[in-house]
Formats: sequence, C-alpha cells, structure tokens
Amino acid sequence: MGVVTIMDLVTTIVILGAVIGGANGDAIVSGSVFCDRCKDGQLSLFDFPLTGIKVSIACPGQDGQLVVIGEETTNWIGNYIMRFNGAPDMSGCRAQVSGDGQGCRAVAGPAQSLNLVFQMFNTEIYTVDHLISQPAQPMPNCPQSYSPLPKPVTPTLPPPTPVPQPPELPPLPQLPPMPPVPFLEASACPYQMWLMPGHECYWRVLTPDLKVALVFGPIAGQKYGNDITLRGSMLGRGDPYKTLLRESTTALLNSYNSIQFPYHPLDVVQRLNAALIGGSTRQVLMTALRFLWANSGNPGNVTCKFTTCK
Repeated sequence: MGVVTIMDLVTTIVILGAVIGGANGDAIVSGSVFCDRCKDGQLSLFDFPLTGIKVSIACPGQDGQLVVIGEETTNWIGNYIMRFNGAPDMSGCRAQVSGDGQGCRAVAGPAQSLNLVFQMFNTEIYTVDHLISQPAQPMPNCPQSYSPLPKPVTPTLPPPTPVPQPPELPPLPQLPPMPPVPFLEASACPYQMWLMPGHECYWRVLTPDLKVALVFGPIAGQKYGNDITLRGSMLGRGDPYKTLLRESTTALLNSYNSIQFPYHPLDVVQRLNAALIGGSTRQVLMTALRFLWANSGNPGNVTCKFTTCK
C-alpha cells in the first residue's frame, strides 16, 4: 500500500546513473513560480505560472548572514533549474523570487527551503515548494478570504533584467475543475493501486479511457501518440519517457484525489510538458523521479487510503 516496488526503484536508479555518467559533484535545484491571484498563499486553478522572473538561491555565509549564490530566470511555464558544481551542502539554503512578477504586478512572496529528494553518484537533487508572487489586491470573486503572507526574509535583490519572449507553443489543455469535496485526508497511491479492479470508484474526475493527448496536450500526444489512454499510460516501464508518463498520470490522479498531495493538477501537466520540450533525458528522469517520490507518499510517509469500492 503506497510503496513503489523494488524493481521500479532499481530500474529508475540504474537508468539515472547511466545518464549522469561522468558527472562529478553537481547539486541541482528546481522549482516553479506562480502568480497567487487570490492572495491566499495556495496554488489554485485561478493562478498561473510566471515567465521571465528571476529566482535566487541564498545560503548562510561564514557570519551566518544569507548570501546569494545563484540566480536563474523562469522559462515559459514558470519553471527554473540551477546547477552548482561541487555538490555543496545546501540544506540551509533558501529560494526566493528576486523581483516583481511580470504579468502579475506582484511582489515577492516568502522564501522556501530546499528539499533533498535524491543523492547518488556525487549528484544531489533538490526541489523547492512553489514560490509565489502576489498582486496588490486579490482577484475579484475569489472563492475564499485571504490573509497577506509575511514579508520575505532573504535579502532584497535588484529587479530582473528583460528576457526575450519565448516562442509561441501549443496551448495546454483545460483541465477539469477540482471535485466539490476533494479527499481531505492526505493520501498518495502508486500506479499499481490505481490499476487494481477494486479501485475504479477513485477515478472520479478523470476516467481510464481518456486520451493522454487530451489531458496532457498536443506535445504529449506527439510524443506518445493520440490513441493511448490514461490507463494504458500507466503500463509503461523500462524506458525513461514511459516512466515519466506513468508517474505523471499517477501524480495527476493523486492530485485530484487528495487536496494534500504535493502537486497541483496544473503543475503536473506543466512539468511533464517542460520535460518533453527540454529534450534532455536527464530532465525527463528527474521529473519522473520527483513524481515517483510523491506517488510513494513522500515527504511525510503518507500512505494510500484506498479501500475496495462497493
């Protein structure tokens, strides 16, 4: 219940090791930035990713003060990736938006700590919870009241420099809304649990016969074909791209099933598309590994709360 099989983990680790190859002592940090339109401090379907905004990583210096060690600009879907040579210990570091969010007329939200999710072959992979920027006033007709977030604790940094506009890409599909009363208890289930005959009732928003191209968009359809269904996408293994699709579908289902799942549905779709567009097997494997980690109940050792449907 909620545990990935040993063979799946071994296969993923072996493939990842082969891709990393001769890479020596790298620390990789990745995350995303969103405009929090309702100023509620939570990612919702009203929010959108911020393009062309700088994110900084600050770590404690010898005097204990935070020192900025790297900056990166978000891509067209609000994601960023930073690499640091020498695999430094980044457990005390924090990530924060460096300037105002373009298109959001926003100020930076609070900083977030780095989470170590993978360490092997002198390579460390860190993820960061969603960074947000907030407008001066919340969007009208927000579903709930809001509370202003505390001011960031990291140093004030100069505003981001202008970046070229990204190329026009096919629009992402419109996802179905969250169910009226989502599963409030924390739950994370691996793909094997979703495929069991006694768990059909948990496919409440997405059905097994929906096409991958319809749910994840034209880029996914071009890569995996227009005929593969969500159920079929969970059967692939032994290939980085099949593993990515399997764990992305599982994460998307988990995100609709439990409001406490680490990823929002829109975030799952965007991360899969970003990995496919990036053209890097390393990025595909890192994205698949992060989803596999969450689908296995991490962080927090969350279990799968499925019971046999009646």
